Amino acid sequence: MRTVKFFTPTEANQTLPLVRKIVQDILVLGGKLRSLSEEYGASLENHSDASKMLSQLNALFEELENIGCSYRDWNFTMGLVDFPSMIDGTPALLCWRSDEEKLKYYHSLQDGFSGRKLIPIHLVNNS
Repeated sequence: MRTVKFFTPTEANQTLPLVRKIVQDILVLGGKLRSLSEEYGASLENHSDASKMLSQLNALFEELENIGCSYRDWNFTMGLVDFPSMIDGTPALLCWRSDEEKLKYYHSLQDGFSGRKLIPIHLVNNS
């Protein structure tokens, strides 16, 4: 069983060059897989390219998990990644989207993306 790493905003931002590259690869593969799915529908299960892409996607998801974060955009449109964190003593998820230059939002474990708030300034300056 893997222990959960809690990221400070600074630590999470330091991972972004690698995370950004992995997410770009996920978005490309996910888009191709979505196109195949639209073209082949249910028969996609037997499509050899789809099987390879799924295997590659799973390897990329595992890379993110090894860093300590997780991929959350199953439509493969915005490249959303969550990093476990503590915000003022409460478990939370730092939330980064692939079109954002750096990580600056978080949300509670219950709220998800729609509940994103700016990371408190004292955590950005002191992490």
